[in-house]
Amino acid sequence: MSVTTQPRHTFAVFLRGINIGRIRIAMNDLSQVLAESGFAEVQTVLASGNVVLRARTDDPAAVKESVQAALRAAFGYDAWVIVKSRDQVAAIIDGYPFTPADDGVARHAYAVMTTGQEVVKQMLEDCPGLSPEERAAAGGDVLYWEVPKGSTLESKLSKHLAKAKYKPLTTTRNLNTMHKVLAKFPRQN
Repeated sequence: MSVTTQPRHTFAVFLRGINIGRIRIAMNDLSQVLAESGFAEVQTVLASGNVVLRARTDDPAAVKESVQAALRAAFGYDAWVIVKSRDQVAAIIDGYPFTPADDGVARHAYAVMTTGQEVVKQMLEDCPGLSPEERAAAGGDVLYWEVPKGSTLESKLSKHLAKAKYKPLTTTRNLNTMHKVLAKFPRQN
């Protein structure tokens, strides 16, 4: 792990499960806690737990550990995050495998980020099947998922991903959100 005095390594941090259920965190409070924990240039993206920040270390595992500890101490919940570099965020966007269907149905494009390829494999193997209108594909440590707008929460895959065993291992973002996160990175990292 390379450590410097000034934060100079930029990461995206994706928080799991905030501001959609009982865990409510204001983005100003989130930014303040992370800044007080030694991160710099903390920027939140939307109110769903997306952060771009600078760290003193180039080790994403160390960033993950530090952010989770800060969140647990400040907000009193069992925090889980996924940490990605700029190149990894860009690769997730570029790796989206589905071309738009020509059936006139508007769809949501999602990236389910996980802690590893084995998690994606397990999610697909354990899934009781997809609804006819859903599509899913593995892409390394990301499960790409597409579902018609308005049916996300009722879809078979959504219900499968909501299982408690996946809470510490996954977080889901719309591809539009991923584009917004990528835009927050500095040009030179």
